[in-house]
Amino acid sequence: VVLHICPHGQRFTLLFAGDTVNIGDVKFKLKLPTNPELVPFKHISDPVPQAVAQHLRWIMQKDLLGQDVFLIGPPGPLRRSIAMQYLELTRREVEYMALSRDTTETDLKQRREIREGTAFYIDQCAVRAATEGRILVLEGLEKAERNVLPVLNNLLENREMQLEDGRFLMSAERYDKLLKEHTKEELNAMKIVRVSEDFRVIALGLPVPKYPGNPLDPPLRSRFQARDIYYLPFKDQLTLLYAIGPNVPAERVSQMLSFATTLCSQESTTLGLPEFPVDNLQAAIKILDVFPMMSTQQLLQRLYPFDVMLGNEGRTGVKDVLKVKSLTISYFNFEQVPIGTRPLRLHTTSQDFVRTDNHDQLLAEMMQSHMVKDICLIGGKGFGKTVIAKEFADLLGYSVEPIMLYQDMTARDLLQQRYTLPNGDTAWRPSPLITAALKGKLVVLDGIHRVNPGTLSVLQRLVHDRELTLYDGSRLLRPDRYQALKQELQLSDEDLQARYIFPIHPSFRIIALAEPPVVGSNTQQWLGSELLTMFLFHSIRSFSMKEEIDVITGMNPNVPKKAVQQLLRFTHKLRQTSDPTAQSLASSLSTRQLLRICRRFAQYPEESLHHAINKACLSRFLPNLARSALHMNLKDSGIVATSEDVEAQEESNYTCEINSGMLTIGKTSVPLFNPDEKMKVPDVLFYENTQHMEVMEDMLKDYMLGEHLLLVGNQGVGKNKIVDRFLHLLNRPREYLQLHRDTTVQSLTLQPSVQGGVIAYEDSPLVKAVKSGHILVIDEADKAPTNVTCILKTLVESGEMILADGRRIVANPAEAEGRSDVIVIHPDFRMIVLANRPGFPFLGNDFFGALGDIFSCHAVDNPKPNSELAMLRQYGPNVPEAVLRKLVSAFGELRSMADQGIITYPYSTREVVNIVKHLEKFPNEGLANVVRNVFDFDSYSGEMREILISALHKHGIPIGAKPTSVHLAKELPLPDCSLTGYWTFNQSGSTQQKFLCPTASRQLTIKGPVHLKVQRYPLERHEARGLAFTEEQAHWNIPLHEVNIVCDVAVAKETIFVATCNPVCLYSMSATGNTVYHMDLYDVFPRTATGIWQPLVTLAPLGHSLHNQVVLHEEQSNVILVLNLGNGAVSRVLFPGERQEFPKKSKWWMNKEDQNVYRMCKEFSHKNWLVFYKKQGNSLDVLDVLEGRAYSITLPINIKSVFLVAEDRWLVVESKTNKKFLLTKPMHIESDMSGVCQLHEVNEEPVSTGFGLTAALELSNPSAVSAQELPPENLSAALDQTIASPNRILSDNQSYATIIVGFPDLLSPNEVYSWKRSAPLDNTGTNLPTDMIYGNRISGKVKQRNCVILTGSNQVIRAVAARKVPLSQIYSQDATPPKAAGYLEITDLNTKKIKYIPVPSPQFHSPYTQWLSKISDTDVLIAPMGDGGLVTVDMGGHVRLWETGFSNLQRSLLEWKNMIGNEDGRRPVQITIQKESGLDVDSPKHGRFDPDNTPHVGGNTWAGGTGGRDTAGLGGKGGPYRLDAGHKVYQVSQAEKDAVPEDVKRAAREMGEKAFKQRLKEIHMSEYDAAHYETFSGAVRRQVQSLRVILDTLQAKGKERQWLRNQAIGELDDTKIIDGLTGEKAIYKRRGELEPEVGSPQEKPKRLRLVVDVSGSMYRFNGVDGRLERSMEAVCMVLEAFENYENKLKYDIVGHSGDGFNIELVRSDKIPKDNKQRLQIIKTMHAHAQFCMSGDHTLEGTEHAIREIAREEADEYFVIVLSDANLERYGISPARFAQVLTCSPQVHAFAIFIGSLGDQAERLQRTLPAGRSFVAMDTKQIPQILQQIFTSTMLSTA
Repeated sequence: VVLHICPHGQRFTLLFAGDTVNIGDVKFKLKLPTNPELVPFKHISDPVPQAVAQHLRWIMQKDLLGQDVFLIGPPGPLRRSIAMQYLELTRREVEYMALSRDTTETDLKQRREIREGTAFYIDQCAVRAATEGRILVLEGLEKAERNVLPVLNNLLENREMQLEDGRFLMSAERYDKLLKEHTKEELNAMKIVRVSEDFRVIALGLPVPKYPGNPLDPPLRSRFQARDIYYLPFKDQLTLLYAIGPNVPAERVSQMLSFATTLCSQESTTLGLPEFPVDNLQAAIKILDVFPMMSTQQLLQRLYPFDVMLGNEGRTGVKDVLKVKSLTISYFNFEQVPIGTRPLRLHTTSQDFVRTDNHDQLLAEMMQSHMVKDICLIGGKGFGKTVIAKEFADLLGYSVEPIMLYQDMTARDLLQQRYTLPNGDTAWRPSPLITAALKGKLVVLDGIHRVNPGTLSVLQRLVHDRELTLYDGSRLLRPDRYQALKQELQLSDEDLQARYIFPIHPSFRIIALAEPPVVGSNTQQWLGSELLTMFLFHSIRSFSMKEEIDVITGMNPNVPKKAVQQLLRFTHKLRQTSDPTAQSLASSLSTRQLLRICRRFAQYPEESLHHAINKACLSRFLPNLARSALHMNLKDSGIVATSEDVEAQEESNYTCEINSGMLTIGKTSVPLFNPDEKMKVPDVLFYENTQHMEVMEDMLKDYMLGEHLLLVGNQGVGKNKIVDRFLHLLNRPREYLQLHRDTTVQSLTLQPSVQGGVIAYEDSPLVKAVKSGHILVIDEADKAPTNVTCILKTLVESGEMILADGRRIVANPAEAEGRSDVIVIHPDFRMIVLANRPGFPFLGNDFFGALGDIFSCHAVDNPKPNSELAMLRQYGPNVPEAVLRKLVSAFGELRSMADQGIITYPYSTREVVNIVKHLEKFPNEGLANVVRNVFDFDSYSGEMREILISALHKHGIPIGAKPTSVHLAKELPLPDCSLTGYWTFNQSGSTQQKFLCPTASRQLTIKGPVHLKVQRYPLERHEARGLAFTEEQAHWNIPLHEVNIVCDVAVAKETIFVATCNPVCLYSMSATGNTVYHMDLYDVFPRTATGIWQPLVTLAPLGHSLHNQVVLHEEQSNVILVLNLGNGAVSRVLFPGERQEFPKKSKWWMNKEDQNVYRMCKEFSHKNWLVFYKKQGNSLDVLDVLEGRAYSITLPINIKSVFLVAEDRWLVVESKTNKKFLLTKPMHIESDMSGVCQLHEVNEEPVSTGFGLTAALELSNPSAVSAQELPPENLSAALDQTIASPNRILSDNQSYATIIVGFPDLLSPNEVYSWKRSAPLDNTGTNLPTDMIYGNRISGKVKQRNCVILTGSNQVIRAVAARKVPLSQIYSQDATPPKAAGYLEITDLNTKKIKYIPVPSPQFHSPYTQWLSKISDTDVLIAPMGDGGLVTVDMGGHVRLWETGFSNLQRSLLEWKNMIGNEDGRRPVQITIQKESGLDVDSPKHGRFDPDNTPHVGGNTWAGGTGGRDTAGLGGKGGPYRLDAGHKVYQVSQAEKDAVPEDVKRAAREMGEKAFKQRLKEIHMSEYDAAHYETFSGAVRRQVQSLRVILDTLQAKGKERQWLRNQAIGELDDTKIIDGLTGEKAIYKRRGELEPEVGSPQEKPKRLRLVVDVSGSMYRFNGVDGRLERSMEAVCMVLEAFENYENKLKYDIVGHSGDGFNIELVRSDKIPKDNKQRLQIIKTMHAHAQFCMSGDHTLEGTEHAIREIAREEADEYFVIVLSDANLERYGISPARFAQVLTCSPQVHAFAIFIGSLGDQAERLQRTLPAGRSFVAMDTKQIPQILQQIFTSTMLSTA
């Protein structure tokens, strides 16, 4: 084909009308263009390649036929270029229109503009082209929305069109026919317009199934003739490229071209690779022409950045094609680099840019690309893209124009926006992009990955050809074409501008910034074939560690080096892992965030790195998996929370004070601000508490460093309060902006309104704050779409922002000089953003994920218990402290449940504060009623209610209890008191009765201390008065081993100590706290090798300066240890001459009473001295612990027991005879005072019988003697006589209680009053068979006396065995007594009553029953606690607190009833309305008496009315007294309302049962099977529920509706206000379901495979830990939870055992539909485990599952392995298992170990990768674990 242009031989001269153009055999006659400036110019290349000539010939044929053409082909400028060449050749004027998804029909036909108050229609491109006979070039048909283009159908087919202004376009032939019959004026009057016969349409588009976009509408498609314009043939391309790069070796050119064509071939596209941008090869060759040394591979990577945008397969595919060697850049040549309009700064020394080799290399490469084409920088968040672009601009002297792109940006926002002139005319304002193009700036398009590709396409022509047509008809031309046109037409610049033609500045360039595409995600990739043609791509490598350290230390010179290195080691470790959770953490530690951390470190070097990293990652709100991965990695990197951190947190001296203009919070100070607008400074009711002060100090530090702050937290934790208080303290005015779902970018910045026909813009709080330097508080930032909030990024980062009215915000005051449309950011401006935490149940967007690293993040949590209590006390000063404590602890528990995912709603401080406020105002309403204000939200979900009620009861909030439910023990009468005798002391001085006892001082040896570990365990404390009021107050378990035996309990102030003796351990806990401390003394008390040594340990807590220290005494070996629970120090105290070895025991059957047992007397241990004696021995050893001294007193008798009744008077009982002696001694024994201790014999004389005869008394050994006397009022009450005297109360086996009046101070005869038992409580009772259960339980003397005397409440309390209790008197005949560990026998001498309270029996018993029987008669030990209570510990380690004192109980009962409140709603409530009647009150009178007594209301006449003014009656205003004449308010009582008739209930029950049976019948399931299935299903019901809730939200999240714009109905779209003024229709937006974009990938389900262990070991060890049942319940849970979510989640279940590794249990296409089929699967598992071969295929099963599942099409893959940890037995190493779990990067594989012998599972878990393995020894944990797995991975991508 030869191109002829006749008659002139030369090309490019102006062709005149009448000339012809021949292309081959096709001729075309030229016409003279009326507007020559609209003819394309300088598009024809020289020479024209053959292929192009062929295309031109074809277009000419179609043109001659009058047909419209459609040029279809791959992306790139070639199709447009051919169309333009044809138009240039045939001298046709062009109307060019780039279609985008924002194009509407007004853009094609007619648009209204207002001129001088009237709206005119202005013709748009299609109409202009039709009437003027131009060619309409429409580019990007696939971009336009579906219903826009059919507007053109009739114009294309019949050349007809009805216009909005009433005109009608008619085809040339019909018009000419009509013209024969009518005159032109008539046709004009009929508004008929002729369509020129020269009008043609050339459409340019991409083939749509292959490329994304809307397919052509069939009627539209049928009106075009198509031509495929593929890339130029190889030969043509080569000639072209040779011409461009004469210096480049020919083989390199052909090498590159062949690479490009390979990637465009059919095969590579089937791999899913985007096409290679062949047209950009020209740019690459130009670079090579200047830099011949450059490596080809590097260049090709710029054209086709395969390492960023392709997955593994794609990458390897490309690399195979690319086997070229690489060269580095060595020299540089600046000749042809375009430069900006400002002076160059080639050697910059910018203070905020640190040069590294990496940067230099990148900048050099950018220069090369900049020479020939626009650039796109790809790099992750916070990699420094913006900084590099800015540095690049500075180097070349460019002014930068940053443009932040956002998701719903429209083409108009990119190019031109409408505005109104002051007179109300509408006009177009060029966007920053256009002004930059005209002025030659460097445009930075930030966030090109966010914008819809359909919008970006309007820039293609600007990028490829540097030409652009705007909405108002103006055209921008390439500078060389503009100059040539100017010369050709001999026109001046003004003439061209009058014709709307402008040159683009030669320096103008674009740099686009983007984040790397997410490979393999289910959303559309932004980097598609079209974008590849627009830019050369440079990806920013992430820093090496050394470079990053250089950058950080360069920016912050005084930051501690060690911290930086530690921080970066940690960060790089995270960045390099393949684990997706770790990588998601690494994204929040971008370079930007690291710089912030180090900036803070440079200022506050003493802070902890651990805290900084947790803060940056917001670890408090990470899903559990991610959090554990973070902590594990922190620990591995050696970054741990220092002890100072912990201590600092516990110190509570956080205050804030204002002194002489300085504000100090904690240790941080800042000068106060003096604002102009005082009324904008927030003032808020704020009660200070430590935790909020800490947050504020932290905020203050960042604020002073100039950071913008982000506060993230649950709802109601006080974010707003903290911020308002913070600003109040700083005295800073604030602007407030609340975001919501419908927030748009425009509404964030300006609010347009129409005033008098002119658009006026109202500044938003954001703009006001920027102008005046206020603090902008943005609330609920997570509710707005992230694509909207991301415009805050440019504001924060580069301090630039463009407003909708054309003004711009800049940070640099220099740029603003003399420009009215520029707002400079005030230096005081800051943003504080508040957001809820990401994830379920907050239905917001992940603001932190999108923008977290621009802000300094602070996690705001509910206050810690102490802080919260302090705050609540201030809200409710009159609310009882106990109530506040209960609330704080109950809500603390609910919050931790929410963190674990057991409940979904995170209860916050806001709720507690509301409860307290209510209680403060209405103190008579019970707590139990008021908490319902919060919990009624959950009252309709059964499971949730159960959880809540049990949690509230656990903390003693009696929700649901009735005031009548008081269950105190039954009281029995006490026998009468009798005077039983006298104790007399012989005072006669005869030596026989009074002995002097020698004392000797002894030297102590103290060995030690040794330091043992003190372990902490959490306590599950349960308040016992949740549902009913009983004597029991609270109970909890201490972590005991099954074989361990509790042998003593002691109390010091509020601390309870429990000792055990197998092994010997000590536990200590506070009565109100929730931590138990444990010291294991196994190493101190080894079991002896020979014989069975059964140690018995007693405790004595010390007091005053030695509190938290305990003396532990072993009775057989007399080992005395002093333990310090604070630091774990253990010292041993040795008396002189004592053997240090443990006793060798005789055989255990010789265990007779004659053993020498040592005893300890601890009545005065709180004063730090103790007495030790040996049974049958004759000396007392006194140990003064504080002074470390000891002395011994030798007695003339053998001792049975000693009672310290006073500090200086001791009661000694002689062995054998039980004779009692009183030992008196001085208070302090000095060393030389030997013989001051006297022993007085006590004679017990009976009461004389009146005949001079005395009955001999049987002497008894008391169980307990009080060390204090009864107060006079108690003594008087007990003896029924008013009396005040020294006294002691004792208890022995014969009596309930005995009072000795006068003892021990008066040596005159002491009266003995006693309450006798009917039968003695001896331990040698009858041998009942029931007592043989625990072996030899009764025989042998018991060592613990188990008797307590409470002198404050006048009670003697014993723990007695059930057989000693008169059960028949307590329980009615038909009631069976509860199983009890023992009964508390309470003898109350004030009320003269006995009560028996059963102590519930222990959960387990130590198997050593004979040992147990030597400790106590009952299974429970008791110790006094305060005045009116005691503590019991049963043998299973269950601690219970009891309240027994009568007055204490009365007080508590009153409090308890107050908590329940008055009988809620049971009293009829009367509504009275008080009217101000306006009449004066006359003097009050009784009023007239009505004989008929009819009711009167008001009227001021009658007595006994209601509502009168000054008569006697009810509810009036000034009567003398109330008078009720008995007019009753009838009301159904609450009880009647509640009583649903029994028959109705019964009918309802029957209906339910019937339906259930019917359902069973339908699925052929027997009732037995149903019950069997229920055992599995019931166990996991709650968890199924919570999983389904999560799956629902997952589903809901996908269904969020979007704004649909350009609608004819809906809400007014702010961006279209002007279009509305001009009268357009489609100016509304409304919410609707967004259709998925055509060509975007199909939503695939998530794919889950559960691999369960059904091997023999599961069945074999099921008895040990129930592992098979756990596994079956887990399967049941998965089956039930995923029912009906099959489209979202495809799952299957396979088993593995010795028989094989792929045993199919559930197929993904055959999901069990009902309970019967589910039960079948569970039964199959059980049967298989029972009968399979032994062996283990865990590894094979896991590996097979992972490989298999990855082959399927899915959005995400999960493999969860349920297995026992029994891997070692089969020689499987954990490392091998870890390797299998991580063998496929796209499959998330997790292991849950549900059975473990010993600590196998924990050991295994430590060796597996973080967050990949879990130990679940309880099925309840499995759903939580699954929940964690799904939420941490699914929600991150949902």
